[in-house]
Amino acid sequence: MIQRIYEQAREAKFLDRLIIATDDEKILKAAEDFGAEVQMTSPFHNTGTERVAEVAQEIKTSIIINIQGDEPLLKREMIDDLVEALQDETIPMATLAAKEKDMDILNDNNVIKVAADRQGFALNFSRSPLPLEAPGYFLKHIGIYGFQKEFLLALCEMPPSKSEKTENLEQLRALDNGYKIKIIATQFSTLSVDSPQDIIRVEKFLDAEAND
Repeated sequence: MIQRIYEQAREAKFLDRLIIATDDEKILKAAEDFGAEVQMTSPFHNTGTERVAEVAQEIKTSIIINIQGDEPLLKREMIDDLVEALQDETIPMATLAAKEKDMDILNDNNVIKVAADRQGFALNFSRSPLPLEAPGYFLKHIGIYGFQKEFLLALCEMPPSKSEKTENLEQLRALDNGYKIKIIATQFSTLSVDSPQDIIRVEKFLDAEAND
């Protein structure tokens, strides 16, 4: 799965460098075997954002994209859209959301919902249902993040916030501290892998896509 995500990310137009950050020796070995650049990080990070920030400290760049390792349906356009949005230096952080019409998953705690204001900035993220954007769909958050590097480093110096710990959603730390998160609409939805059953769902999706 990590190899698939890595290979998809390599297709992005605006990435100068792609690094797999991990504290797991098995992932290190697997990534080296398929030719990826890998960096071992501290095993004591609470979030993936903190792990990315450790690696980002040594990189001379103004924008950092955090590509989650549980998003095997990643498309290169998702990365490019985040990079383009962050050309506006007044936006400290951006992430993706897609219109989701499958209302059967509205109550799934593994499906993260987002509400946005009229300017496209996040109002809230939750595992529980949020007010619908319109009848028949909600906004599903896709766990890929873009940061201005300096904001990323500052964010990781802030203590975990109350709602972040309640929801177990790291992006809420930014909102709770008064910072804006730009929501970038994408036509691509994803199936994140949170359990072995999710792998089966992803495989079925890829099979159906290949047969179209």
